[in-house]
Amino acid sequence: MAAICVFCASSDTLEQRWLDLAEATGRALGERGHTLVSGGGCVGMMGTVADGARAGGAHTLGIIPQCLVDWEVADTASDELVVTADMGARKNVMIERSDAFLTLPGGLGTLDELFEVWTTATLGVHRKPIVLLDPDGFYDGLLTWLNSLVGTKFVRAGAMETVLVARSIPDALDAIEAALAG
Repeated sequence: MAAICVFCASSDTLEQRWLDLAEATGRALGERGHTLVSGGGCVGMMGTVADGARAGGAHTLGIIPQCLVDWEVADTASDELVVTADMGARKNVMIERSDAFLTLPGGLGTLDELFEVWTTATLGVHRKPIVLLDPDGFYDGLLTWLNSLVGTKFVRAGAMETVLVARSIPDALDAIEAALAG
């Protein structure tokens, strides 16, 4: 099936519900026969999504910069672990090796990754599906603000249509699969 890159938090101080969401997402990816592409970390939601994916039978590809390997947070259980020189190279490899992108709740790093794939999609660099998995409105404030920028011409209306929002794991994966099929 598809190589789906999941962006999410790597913090190890999150509420259990976020870890549960990550684990269930990873497991669902595996059960649907997809490959997980991740940031290659073993902590927080990132590590949990990879563990869930492996439990669901998925091949896991982790892409991590050397500085995080040095901090000993690499997901050494990955089926394939690619080590890059830096964070920029990491994002480039993630984009190249993925067929679609699924963003779960996260902080600055997650937003950086989301905006990278979103921007490059709006510029026509790729046409890969981008889905926000937002079961309880985590991204509502951000999306409201970004939509308000359409009226001021800072954001094109078409750019807002590039990212799909799903409220459940099945809906998110259905959206990705439909976009890849059509």
